[in-house]
Amino acid sequence: MGHSILKSRALQIAVVALGTAVAGEFKINPFDGDIFRIALGSSAFLLFLLLMRRLPYITTGIATGVTVLLFRTGMDAAAGSGASFLQSLNSHFSAMVYYIVFAVLMSLIKSRLDTFHPLVLGGVAAIIDLLSNEMELLTRLIVLDSATFRLNEWTFLMAIAVIRTYFTTGVYSSISVSQMRIAQREQNRRMEQMLGFGSGLYGEVFYLEKSIGTLERVTLSSYDLYRSLKAEEELRPYSRQVLDITQQIHEVKKDSQRILAGLVKLVEREATGDLPLSVIMKFTLKSNAKYAEMLGKQINFTLMMNSDYITASYIPLLTLLGNLTANAVEVIKVEGSVSLEVYEDGENTVFAVADSGGGIAERDRELLFEPGFTTKFDQEGVAATGIGLSHVKDIVDLFGGQLTVDNASKHGGARFQIILPTAKLRKEEE
Repeated sequence: MGHSILKSRALQIAVVALGTAVAGEFKINPFDGDIFRIALGSSAFLLFLLLMRRLPYITTGIATGVTVLLFRTGMDAAAGSGASFLQSLNSHFSAMVYYIVFAVLMSLIKSRLDTFHPLVLGGVAAIIDLLSNEMELLTRLIVLDSATFRLNEWTFLMAIAVIRTYFTTGVYSSISVSQMRIAQREQNRRMEQMLGFGSGLYGEVFYLEKSIGTLERVTLSSYDLYRSLKAEEELRPYSRQVLDITQQIHEVKKDSQRILAGLVKLVEREATGDLPLSVIMKFTLKSNAKYAEMLGKQINFTLMMNSDYITASYIPLLTLLGNLTANAVEVIKVEGSVSLEVYEDGENTVFAVADSGGGIAERDRELLFEPGFTTKFDQEGVAATGIGLSHVKDIVDLFGGQLTVDNASKHGGARFQIILPTAKLRKEEE
């Protein structure tokens, strides 16, 4: 593992060194002669260092400096400049010094790069570039005994350094922003998956808890029946059969409890943190818009928010709103509209889901929230399970709230309204 990491790092350093050497051949000469080169090599090297933070800067600088030296010396030989190999080395030796000094100075601020504002980063990089240029000039003076720059040429050189470094840091900032946006989109996608999974899991846990309660009552009733049958002489043969049934129901209950314990742990792990109501409502709208698209329906969704606060109970809210909104999507045949609304009314928070479906018949209202009741049938005439709304009501009751339905929707369909105590939802700021 360690060997592969070192190999990968060496390859990255080689890419930086060769890329910088090639980029250095694209240059401009602002002064007469060839005393100093303003090239894209330094810009490319700075960009590499900013993007590849895990590389050892000093080692990378040495490798880059040596590569640039050998690359330019080879280019002189290939071009037939007439200079000897030693003369070419002396001529380009100062370029190697530039990259080494640049890397050393960058290593001093490496740990603080993320703390710099882009404008500050450009200024610091410009100073590093100027200091590296000065060391390159000093090396040229020592090795080639070349003359120093006049004041106006130094001023122009500093201006070029500022322009070059700010251009490079601007490119780097653009790349960083693009990467942040990609990461943010991925984070949002994962959060949506987590919210969908968490709300679905919460509903299953709630259903399972109710089922376990039902199994407990059935077990007690079955055991009471066993005792009654056992007391009657003529019915005693049946008591053993009832006892066996009671034991089997009890085993099912224990298995269900073990499954419930595992699901509760998952719910607790997923339901960590807090979310604002706006995120909950937007996620509900977005997920059901995809559901409508999957069903081949053209539905216009609208969201109205007159209240927004942080809540830790986002999983139950997602379960409630998701169920009601999915029901609204299902009752619309081909085209229609669904609206979601949230507002505060005194000490309560009101959530409303309205659709443009056929509405609720008066005769169905009293049975609407009963387990097993449904008005939805598939193309083969098979009824839906009808357990969704009954469990929505149970969750609302758990919060001490109210669930109502009427046909007074401006869409012409049904309007479900959930009224929950705000104190049980709002997370107070610390």
